[in-house]
Amino acid sequence: MNYKNKDVVDKLVKEHSSALVRFLTRRMKSREDAEDIAQAAYLRLYTLDDLNRLSNAKAFLFQVAANMSIDQLRREVLHKNYLDKEISKVPKDLSAMATMTPEAISLEREIEAKETLHLIHSRLEDLPQNARQAFVLSRNKGWTYNQIATQLGVSVSSVEKYILSVLKELRELVADVES
Repeated sequence: MNYKNKDVVDKLVKEHSSALVRFLTRRMKSREDAEDIAQAAYLRLYTLDDLNRLSNAKAFLFQVAANMSIDQLRREVLHKNYLDKEISKVPKDLSAMATMTPEAISLEREIEAKETLHLIHSRLEDLPQNARQAFVLSRNKGWTYNQIATQLGVSVSSVEKYILSVLKELRELVADVES
């Protein structure tokens, strides 16, 4: 981290933090996402060679944050489209099973489902640690990609790649089991 920018960044945080979060909240429709992006924008300013050379550091900060919010919104759209496509691949009998009562499910199908679940858990254990953690934090804990990226110390795009690779792997596993 470039600590020669620390004073300038600290001043920007003190003077513009609430305005930046409000600006981003209007764009993102989520205060939590806005706060994550604002924090990431401040961190990005630390990486610059010399903030003192900027003629308008506030405008630069807001532009960096706006660009980051656009990137985040694009990623969310891509992810939603991917999930919609994946959901459309779910066989109709599996989606119908979700609405069945436990009494209507045969013992044989219940055993098959438990075996499939066991295979899924085994496959998850065999995955690289970051991919497994990203998937679990996303699906079980409901964390945003920004939160996961911060937790794992990786980029948001890495988190997306981890989760997509896990989804692909699990989809292939389920397809193999069903055939």
